[in-house]
Amino acid sequence: MASMGLSIEEQKAVEKFRKEVVDPSQNKLVILDFWAEWCGPCKALTPVLEKVVAEYADKGVMLAKINVDEDKFIASQFQVQSIPTVYAMFQGQPVADLTPARTESQLKQALDEILKQVPVQAGAADDTQGQQQAPDLDQLVGMGEQVLADGDAERAASVFMQLAQMAPDKAEVQSGLIRSLVAAGQADAARQAYDALSPEMQNDPLVQQAHSALELAGTKVDTGELDTLRKAAAERPADTEAQIAFAEAAFAAGERDEAAEVLLRAIEGSDEDGKGEAREKLLKMFEAVGMEDPWVSTQRRKLSLLLFG
Repeated sequence: MASMGLSIEEQKAVEKFRKEVVDPSQNKLVILDFWAEWCGPCKALTPVLEKVVAEYADKGVMLAKINVDEDKFIASQFQVQSIPTVYAMFQGQPVADLTPARTESQLKQALDEILKQVPVQAGAADDTQGQQQAPDLDQLVGMGEQVLADGDAERAASVFMQLAQMAPDKAEVQSGLIRSLVAAGQADAARQAYDALSPEMQNDPLVQQAHSALELAGTKVDTGELDTLRKAAAERPADTEAQIAFAEAAFAAGERDEAAEVLLRAIEGSDEDGKGEAREKLLKMFEAVGMEDPWVSTQRRKLSLLLFG
């Protein structure tokens, strides 16, 4: 975190964070726990974290705690939305989100997996080998994608924002950031992130996937409008425009199955022009979700059966 433009108090907070978290994380795995005195779940989690970290101390694991009431600036830099929030930090960057792990066994399993992948130097604070070896970007991207797949879009956006600072030229990072912001309902921020990219980056297939998600998010409507579009589509089954309008709104509202069903029916029952429009819209949804997604695979099989018998 840069200190330029910060107040004196914020600079002090950054320096404290650097000494207590960033510096030790150069060759150790720092478990960073965001908590507060008034947080009941935090108090329940604290003894579990302390016990597990103590058991893993000889493997190069340590615990650092951030009181969100006292260190509001640091918490804001990590975009902490709820507590407890727990990250595993290595070389100054989050390498795993441990918030879902609330039991000893879950924490130990998570730590075992992380320690297999990052070059932690147990008990060797002056060892520079670990400082020279950066954590695997693919692992960090995978963490963000998993958080997004689990439905925590805001936390995923926070992860990808951190990664964008580390590797702004990586398409997979920018794609993840844009899609996370879209999923979190922050379409304007997603648009700004996309517009800030170079033309070359915007043309990358992964970023194009994110752009498709951004475009489809622009059709989001409230519940009343969605019901109106649904009724219009049901009353006018031969009206391809009505079918597509409802499918777009349903998809933007998270009703992916219903959106696909409507478009598949339109493809089956429309004339050639309507069939082509509906198919193009469905393919755009596939692109927005990602071709490797199980939902896309299922819908693509349905489309193939429809088109080729």
